[in-house]
Amino acid sequence: MIRFEDLSVTYPGADASVLSHVDARVEEGELCLVVGATGSGKSTLLGAAAGRVPHFTGGLLSGRVLVDGRDTRDHLPRDLADVVGIVAQDPPAGFVTDTVEEELAFGMEQIGVAPALMRKRVEEVLDLLGLARLRDRALADLSGGEQQRVAIGAVLTAQPRVLVLDEPTSALDPAAAEDVLAALARLVHDVGITVLLAEHRLERVVQFADRVISLAPGGEAVSGPPARVLAGSAVAPPVVELGRWAGWDPLPLSVRDARRLAGPLLDRLSGTASLSARRECPDAPFGVADGRSGHARRRGELPGAAGAGAPVLEARGVRVRHGDVDAVRGVDLTLRAGEIVALMGRNGSGKSSLLWALQGQGPRSGGTVRLAVPGDGEGAALGPDPATLAPAVARRHVALVPQTPSDLLYLPTVAEECTAADEQAGAAPGAARDVLDALAPGTPDAAHPRDLSEGQRLALALAVQLTGRPGVLLLDEPTRGLDYTGKTRLAGLLRSLRQLGRAVLLATHDVEFVAGCADRVVLLAGGEVVADAPARAVLHDSATFSPQVAKILRPLDVLTVDDVRRLLPGGAP
Repeated sequence: MIRFEDLSVTYPGADASVLSHVDARVEEGELCLVVGATGSGKSTLLGAAAGRVPHFTGGLLSGRVLVDGRDTRDHLPRDLADVVGIVAQDPPAGFVTDTVEEELAFGMEQIGVAPALMRKRVEEVLDLLGLARLRDRALADLSGGEQQRVAIGAVLTAQPRVLVLDEPTSALDPAAAEDVLAALARLVHDVGITVLLAEHRLERVVQFADRVISLAPGGEAVSGPPARVLAGSAVAPPVVELGRWAGWDPLPLSVRDARRLAGPLLDRLSGTASLSARRECPDAPFGVADGRSGHARRRGELPGAAGAGAPVLEARGVRVRHGDVDAVRGVDLTLRAGEIVALMGRNGSGKSSLLWALQGQGPRSGGTVRLAVPGDGEGAALGPDPATLAPAVARRHVALVPQTPSDLLYLPTVAEECTAADEQAGAAPGAARDVLDALAPGTPDAAHPRDLSEGQRLALALAVQLTGRPGVLLLDEPTRGLDYTGKTRLAGLLRSLRQLGRAVLLATHDVEFVAGCADRVVLLAGGEVVADAPARAVLHDSATFSPQVAKILRPLDVLTVDDVRRLLPGGAP
């Protein structure tokens, strides 16, 4: 159905090809997963399959791409619209109507589907993706994850023969992501649709894949069965990483397969010490300076357990209402110095609304938010509400990086963004650039922020916000667009902030990231707090939010592959 023949793509002004001599094919009725580090060319490969590269993007394409026998060099994207459906990384950018039901029907209207059939398909997709309760909602009022499901549904209603999806689960909670992927798998198996999908959260997708195309940073590709390709891939989900470390054969791709092989490892781990105490992390090599001393404090100088530091922000009875929807209902939350707190919950549970209310710029229907300032004696006293402070002042106390980091970026080059951030924060020249280099090495000074990858834009937005040395950092879905290396760098940065006594609150669906770096988890449901406890206590036994390693090695008290390595430094049996 899709054939890449000696495909190379070079963009204008680039020093090297993004893709180099790629040969691969995807058969009809296959789900093909494209993997690779950030910047390895995954989006370019997907764009070439949809005809967008080079017709929309520019650049030089050599070799050829055939989709259902049509050469994309001779067919514009509109000529492939009856065959190929596309879901891009930023779904809201592609919306053209106002409500969910209108958006689902729009694509069919453009290709002349009969009204009766159109209604039938809309109902089917509403049920398939769990969107029925949202059918009359305004698209602008949906959460990021709900918008992503609508974007997928809008493509599915047109019933293309090929689906091209760029990170379709990046904004979805674990249960919603599983539902969407299961729906795609049913379409592949029962209808014979061909799916070409790029995703960084491989732990969610790999068990559904029939084929994997792995892209190296130089643009070369390896294509084949998932187990064979991932055995040597630079990026792999925790289940594969654990299998490679333990020497399991065949290499498992799912939790179920791994549990069948885990008996000897479980026996050996059963005799080791518990990891229930908070995991100590080495000092991270990030240049996030303490505003007073210019040096990061060592981890040992901070409280060793979540909640032991002094409060830096206190929220009481916070309520947020959007139209007729109560997004946040009477939330109490205390953030303390030197802790990383994960805010979790299903799509639409109120996470983003709560972050904006805490930061001060978002709506708040009730309740109070106060910064905690050092008192004359022991402890801290209540200070100002962030909403009452001038934006420049508030940013030095509570900084927020939203789901779309580009909302913070307005200058034409990376260098100008960094310089402006230094000047506005009164920081030393180069401070913002130092943070950017730690998170996304090699980001070009002359590049426009909109031309950066998702991970590079996040790194730049973080660098801009952190130059103000805020006591509280709020992050909304910070791992969207990040590969495993990027997540490791981000975790290192957050640990550096923890070492400096800062508080970090991140709203995320990425359970693997939370398992690796969070001290505490606050779980929201229906706008209310249903759990506020140490991360290990919340994650370990959760059916929805448990990481892969915990599921494989249950009932042992481990969450990550690093936990297992620390317990068995000599290696697996």
